[in-house]
Amino acid sequence: MLNVGVIGASGYTGVELMRILWGHPEMRVELTTANQYVGEPVSRLYPSLAGFYQGAYETFDLGVIIERCDIVFSCLPHGESLKVVPELVDSGMKVVDLSADFRLKDAGEYQSWYGVVHTATELLEKAAYGLPEINREAVAAAGMTANPGCFPTGALIGMFPAAAAGLVDGTVIVDSKSGVSGAGRKLTLATHFPQTADSIEPYGVMGHRHLPEIRSQFRRLVGDAGADILFIPHLVPMNRGILSTIYIPLTEGHDYAKIRGIYEQAYEGEPFIHLLPSGSYPVTKAVQGSNNCHVGIAMPGCGKTLVVITAIDNLVKGASGEAVQNMNLMCGLPEEMGLAGPALFP
Repeated sequence: MLNVGVIGASGYTGVELMRILWGHPEMRVELTTANQYVGEPVSRLYPSLAGFYQGAYETFDLGVIIERCDIVFSCLPHGESLKVVPELVDSGMKVVDLSADFRLKDAGEYQSWYGVVHTATELLEKAAYGLPEINREAVAAAGMTANPGCFPTGALIGMFPAAAAGLVDGTVIVDSKSGVSGAGRKLTLATHFPQTADSIEPYGVMGHRHLPEIRSQFRRLVGDAGADILFIPHLVPMNRGILSTIYIPLTEGHDYAKIRGIYEQAYEGEPFIHLLPSGSYPVTKAVQGSNNCHVGIAMPGCGKTLVVITAIDNLVKGASGEAVQNMNLMCGLPEEMGLAGPALFP
């Protein structure tokens, strides 16, 4: 049994990790930190965990973590992981970082998008990008993994079969709709109930922080083909879930049957990707609470554009579930351990 530390465990990704890990047969949550809530019982902040976790949040102490834990998940905000992850990695601890601090390989690009000077550049090349579907071997061999963002997870799963097969000709448009939990637990005017209820709103139109992450991984797949990404996210009045509709301009000479075959082959054996039957398309309710990604594909109109639609739970496959999936690989455990099962909704 591996003892787990969850750093920054009072946010939505932290509590989702605790929910998932409760049922994991080889991992046990030994320690949870949340400096803002030190001494506060976990079950008081999150009543859903009452009867499952009896302990209280603790302060971050590197020595205590090293003494009591075998592996660590860091759920700290961007900029904060930079302060603790290097020490954890130097201690020999296996770490999955759920922040954005190690997803981009270019420190200057990170500073440009996140407004923070990167102080652990030596880890940028060492950190595996944690989307197993495109980077499984690197994750399994890594001592540290940078967990992807929620939008990039849904977008890249939908794009990578077409990109890897050389089908893309031009700019791919990614139109994503996200539930409010994607903004985190901290209340802001933009996520206040009267602002979000009965409304849908685009944001990050001129550039969202997840764009360089999507673009860098996409270009890694397509090489020097000249393809690019246009990404527009939208906030919708639901708690959780991301639906991404992806418009892929195609090179010449492809029909639906051929492309469906490419997608079937690319997803074959993937435990969490489910390609829906022709004519069926994803809905967020069908993946809520699960680590699954549902994918639907179509070639409407003149057939020059492939439409790929993906649905994930932003807190599970888009964050904490994927983090457990990555840690399973890093620890030599079956990838789906503790994660198999249907969604919450029928």
